[in-house]
Amino acid sequence: MFAALFGELVPHPRPVTSDDVRQDAYSLFYARSSAMGWLTPAVPGAAGGLWGMNDAEAAPGSGAQPSRVAFFQVVLTEPDLGKLLPVQQFLVCAGDVMARLGALRLDALQVLLPERNADADAQSDSPSGMRIASSLLHASDWFADCDPRLRAPVRVTLNGGHDPSVRAVAPAVLTWLQELHQEVFLGDSLSLADDDHLILRPIPFEDPAAHLVHHRVTFRGTLAEWSLDALGWLAAFLADGVSRHGDGTSLLLTVDRTAT
Repeated sequence: MFAALFGELVPHPRPVTSDDVRQDAYSLFYARSSAMGWLTPAVPGAAGGLWGMNDAEAAPGSGAQPSRVAFFQVVLTEPDLGKLLPVQQFLVCAGDVMARLGALRLDALQVLLPERNADADAQSDSPSGMRIASSLLHASDWFADCDPRLRAPVRVTLNGGHDPSVRAVAPAVLTWLQELHQEVFLGDSLSLADDDHLILRPIPFEDPAAHLVHHRVTFRGTLAEWSLDALGWLAAFLADGVSRHGDGTSLLLTVDRTAT
């Protein structure tokens, strides 16, 4: 999995001493994910955890706005395609790291979601019997008491790359999310129009020399709060929904907060 954070980062002021050893995004992410039991040790035969550390970087942004201020990349060590992607844990860990480094104003987020199947641990939670991963339903209770004033209108673009499957299943996904009994993300509309999509660059792992076709869809709706915690739930939720409707290919999810 890969996540890129866009916005503004103001580093915390710290006195510099002769023996100062400063933590960076990589070391902090490693330490935090290890402390939470999410890191699989990099030793032969290691068990447990959710991911192995790959790369991370954070720095004040520059250039076109919104600018990328951090990225985090891990390798899933329990690549069971029938399990829910641990995106919420991944982004919570990234958020903890950013809070250590400085003050973050998050304007937009990119998450690369690997190939997956629909989560096998699912239950019905809609009048029509549509199913959803049980852990997503249970996690939605965490956001049940959010201050209504924190609710944020968002735009979510799913990029299927050269595979057009995401465009085929998108209408059914919108119906699915509108029928489910949850209030973390309330979906309002769907668009296939190019002008409605959110495109942030750099696009991770895209060959700039290749002329790739991108098949995109964009949902608009309201998120319980604008936080990496809620965005992690949203990413896992949409990945589960898209795969449940027949598209298990990798997706690039891009989301920003829109004007009311």
